[in-house]
Order: sequence, then C-alpha cells, then structure tokens
Amino acid sequence: MYAIVKTGGKQYKVAADDVIEVEKLEVAPDGVVELEVVFIADGSTITTDSSKLGKARVFATVLEQFKGDKQLIFKLKKRKGYKRLKGHRQELTRLRIDGISLDGKPPKVKKATGKAGAKDADAKSEKKAATKKAESTKATKDEAVVAEATEAKAAAQSTDGKDEAAEKKPAARKAAAKKPAADAEDKPKTRAAKAKDTESSAATEDEAATVDKTATEEKPKRKTSRSTKKSSEDTSTEEQSEK
Repeated sequence: MYAIVKTGGKQYKVAADDVIEVEKLEVAPDGVVELEVVFIADGSTITTDSSKLGKARVFATVLEQFKGDKQLIFKLKKRKGYKRLKGHRQELTRLRIDGISLDGKPPKVKKATGKAGAKDADAKSEKKAATKKAESTKATKDEAVVAEATEAKAAAQSTDGKDEAAEKKPAARKAAAKKPAADAEDKPKTRAAKAKDTESSAATEDEAATVDKTATEEKPKRKTSRSTKKSSEDTSTEEQSEK
C-alpha cells in the first residue's frame, strides 16, 4: 500500500516506514505531521476520488530540520559586463512515514514506531561512538607507529654518527701523531744540512784560496828552474866554444 502526498507545492510517493525530505515545516523534532493525500493504491484497488480521500491522511514524524546542498545561481547579460554568482541552501525537513489511514485516524503502530525510532537513534549513537573509538584507536596506533619510526631513525642516525666519529677520530690522531715526528725529523735535517752546506762552502773557499796561493808561489820557482836551465845551457855552449 502506498500513497502520493502533497506538501510544499510538491508531490511525493510514500509508504509506511519511508523517510523523505520535504520543504521546511514549522514543527519541532519528534512532532507528528498530517499530510494531504492525493492518491492511494492498495493492492488492486486505486482511489483517486476526492470525496473518498477527504478523510484519508498520512501521518509522519519529524526527524530533524536541516539545510540541503548548496545550489549555485549564475546570472549573465551578454555584452553588458554583468555577471552574478550566488549560492543558496534550502531549508528542509526530514520525515519518517508512520502509516496511511483511510479514516483519518492515527495508526496504532505509532508507539511501536516511536520505540523503533528511539532504538534506531540509540543504534545510530552507538555506531557513532564505535566509529569515534575506532578512529581514535587508529590515530593512536598511527601516532605510536610514527613515534617508533622516528625513534628508530634517530637511533640509527646517532649510531651512524658515532661510528663515523669513531672511524674518523683514530685517523685524525694518527695523522696528528705522524706530523710532529715528520716535523721533528725534517727540522734537524734542514739545520744539519744548512750547517753542512756552510761548512762545505767554507772548505771549498779555503781550498780555493790555498790553491791560488800555491799556484802563485810555484810560478816563480818554475821560472827560476827555467832560468837555471838556460844558464846551464849557456855555460855549456860557452865551454864548447872555448874548446
């Protein structure tokens, strides 16, 4: 069994326990609303006569008042430089159909439907709480995983830094230990070499001086020897001539 209901200038096809959204009705939540019936179909019988439908009513319970999705309104005038863009959210009312009555009497299932609605609300609240708990547990787990990952990274970085420092420090120490020895070896060598060079240069100068002296001293001796030879030769020639 279903009916076609008119409200807010619109028609809706409804049946028992259906949930529909209609134009805003000035009724508080959990209030009961009677809707005007236009058409009723009950199995094979269809009633559209207004005289028979005068007493028929559809009873619904208001679930909530809310605003619908935003609808964009754009206006444009050609060659006028006119453009306007606006948005609008229509105020709506969500209804739950309690039942269809041909006599205009409220259905007996009203209390049961109210309990069912309360149960549904409780179930929804429980579901929401469960989802919130699940999200919170997921968030905490994710935070724990991220914290563990960051700690592991920090530990790995610290160990790597320590290993690198441990590897680098001995090399630096060895280099530092080698450098003074090399300097100590080089400095005496240079000093000794300088001393040797000065000594050798002085010795060479002395030798050169002695050689020059000997050369100057020997030159006259050689001349005297030559003169003596010449004199001896002259004397020998004179003796031969006298003979």
